[in-house]
Amino acid sequence: MTTPGTTPPLRIGLLGTGPWARNTQAPALAAHPGVELSGVWGRRAEAAEALATGHGAPAYTGEEGVDALLEASDAVAFALPPDVQAPLAVRAARAGRHLLMDKPVATTVDGAREVADAVAEAGVASVVFCTLRFAPETSAWIAEQAAVGGWFTARAQWLGSLYAAGSTSEYAESPWRREKGGLWDVGPHALSVLIPVLGDVEHLTAAPGPVDTVHLILRHTSGASSTVTLGLSAPAGAAGVEIEFRGERGTTAVPGWDGARTAFRGAVDALADAVRTGTPHACDARFGLRLTELLARAETQLRTR
Repeated sequence: MTTPGTTPPLRIGLLGTGPWARNTQAPALAAHPGVELSGVWGRRAEAAEALATGHGAPAYTGEEGVDALLEASDAVAFALPPDVQAPLAVRAARAGRHLLMDKPVATTVDGAREVADAVAEAGVASVVFCTLRFAPETSAWIAEQAAVGGWFTARAQWLGSLYAAGSTSEYAESPWRREKGGLWDVGPHALSVLIPVLGDVEHLTAAPGPVDTVHLILRHTSGASSTVTLGLSAPAGAAGVEIEFRGERGTTAVPGWDGARTAFRGAVDALADAVRTGTPHACDARFGLRLTELLARAETQLRTR
């Protein structure tokens, strides 16, 4: 029951039951004081039931389950492969539900544009969860660098060891990650830091590296340039994240952050604020479309080399 004069909790349903949903999204939503986890939908009924029961929420499955979850929710969060996420996000937006999406929104420009257009037409709020844009430590650092300006170059390196020898990560079982590699999985993270500081990308060159590693050279609207290295198959000893800017005031490097769950809570807060104020967040469906456009351009270059 809502106390008179207080804001009712935002009812958020979760679509997806995989490792990301289990480890990050469901626990973050269930623990958020301003949120009611309104249900969990999964393609496998037993997985949906297990995750939902563990967090005191109802479980849904099947096509009719999607509609029932939407009916019970003000917003929906997605923990699904991007090209499964996109059409469901369009469906949810058209039903008047706000969206908390995972990156990338889709792996085709047409798919991402459909989502962005549906959000605009429905007038719903949207947030795309790029981790560093919502972790408190890194979001503050990004805002600070954008305000300072005067940057000359930047370097971003995001190397995972998901597919390295001896890896036991449950995320390695994801078919879309194996197919699309580091460009699509961690590329959105790197771009989501570089673009708000250096401006949009006006020129992009992509080149392949070892296994799924990709190298990008970017020219930004501010006149600055950046280089990006992305991959999921680095040896364990070579994995890590490094992002730095160099400019008139010297060099600055991205600080550490307190894990994905804290960052996801920040994304929930951002969605709630966009719902309350009607002001779009900078990392919304339209920005998600821009990320997909850039990644698709890089992918096309890699295929023609």
